[in-house]
Amino acid sequence: MFRIRLALLLIIGALLTGTANAQAWQEVDPTTVGWSADKLKVAKQHSTALKPTAVMIVQDGRVVASWGNTSHKVNVASVRKSLLSALYGIAVSEGRIDLSSSLADLGIDDNAPSLTASEKTATVRDLLMARSGIYHPAAYETGDIKRKRPQRGSHPPGSFWFYNNWDFNTLGTIYRHQTGEDIFQSFNRRIAEPLGMEDFSAKDGRYFTEKFSEHPAYPFNLSARDAARFGQLFLNGGRWGDEQVVPASWVKESTTPYSFAKRIRQGYGYMWWTLPADTWGPNAFYASGYGGQVIAVVSSKRLVVVQTVDPKHNPKGVRTSTFIEVLKEITSASP
Repeated sequence: MFRIRLALLLIIGALLTGTANAQAWQEVDPTTVGWSADKLKVAKQHSTALKPTAVMIVQDGRVVASWGNTSHKVNVASVRKSLLSALYGIAVSEGRIDLSSSLADLGIDDNAPSLTASEKTATVRDLLMARSGIYHPAAYETGDIKRKRPQRGSHPPGSFWFYNNWDFNTLGTIYRHQTGEDIFQSFNRRIAEPLGMEDFSAKDGRYFTEKFSEHPAYPFNLSARDAARFGQLFLNGGRWGDEQVVPASWVKESTTPYSFAKRIRQGYGYMWWTLPADTWGPNAFYASGYGGQVIAVVSSKRLVVVQTVDPKHNPKGVRTSTFIEVLKEITSASP
């Protein structure tokens, strides 16, 4: 009887923490599947010198290499935007969000100085592309965004790309209002559980507000091994096993570049960054967060590479451009 009660308690605990369907990754010796041991060693040396918390390399759904603590959860910063983008794909397919809806249609405004009539013509799609033209102060902004933010009214909605936390935060508000769901509970139920994430629960997210905007940021804590599942989901075209978790059409649409950051030759889709095809092959994209949080997908190599960096252990973090150089070494080692 005691054993039965203990088993029931363990099952209930797993359900409450979102780990009931957790699945361990399958690992494979990289040299047996065509990887260059020497090149991978060089990539690892360069990576570990940057002091990441964890790096995980997955090819064909199997772990070919990892280092650091892949189960340690960290605030993945702006990776949150790509996580929300996936939830949007589900909500759009269910008819709960219309990308052509304007902010006026949805009753979206903000603290004084409130939005103008022109700003309210921005659509949900404009916000997903970071093209709202709304340069209102936003929560959770970096100093760089604050310095570079254009003047209010300087660009009509849809006409100009600017990496804009106001757009990203307001998309969180729209998602909650239009679906009636909490972002973190929704991610847990709709994505983490179907993928068998081992560490994530709805308690690993929080809302962050600042007085000048009514739209909170929504930072997530993720482990590298759970982040890799999210990357693998998008590499699979939104499919996991027998279940189409995110519509395949949304995976393609959200990782298509609609704008380009000239300085770094990279594109921007619906809250995903894209990499140039002439270097990486078709359909290469990544989620990126401040301090070195990255989920990279290189479709031509059937490859997912994740890096996490805990600022408590590495306050300086890792620049995204530096990670991209390591990613090149990793892909060079790959068959």
